[in-house]
Amino acid sequence: MAAATLAAAVAARAYALNHQPEQARAALAAADALMNRLPKSERSDTWLTYGEQKHHVHLSHAYTTLADTRHARESQQRALELSAPTSAMTRTLLHSDSATCSHHNGDSEEACRRTIATLTGLPGGYRTGLVHRRALDLYEAIPTDHHHERAVRELRNVLAI
Repeated sequence: MAAATLAAAVAARAYALNHQPEQARAALAAADALMNRLPKSERSDTWLTYGEQKHHVHLSHAYTTLADTRHARESQQRALELSAPTSAMTRTLLHSDSATCSHHNGDSEEACRRTIATLTGLPGGYRTGLVHRRALDLYEAIPTDHHHERAVRELRNVLAI
């Protein structure tokens, strides 16, 4: 049952990223329903189980991609509460989602500032891959007529585009 819960959460993210909001919302509902029925013995954080923290990390990204900032922020908060302070990658991705929510809520300048702070707070080796992709996605979501603004330019420079 843990695998089915994970699969539904990952499907929700995939649908959201592929601009299929109805399918994403259906997968999110399925993921939550499965999570609610998941036995306690399958809720730890191992390869064969599916913990609440991981669930909220997946939901955060799906809801953020759907621009459902209220639900995204709820999942971000819960995932951060459940994440160890040493979980740098997880916490970075959650902060990235939170910054993107600021953009969705109309404050692209704040989104850029928060993303810059998140990126520059990481060692160089952590600013690649998925972390870089999420920051780049934010930059690309900002209309080009705003690319001359200081915070957007600074984000571009941090990303070295």
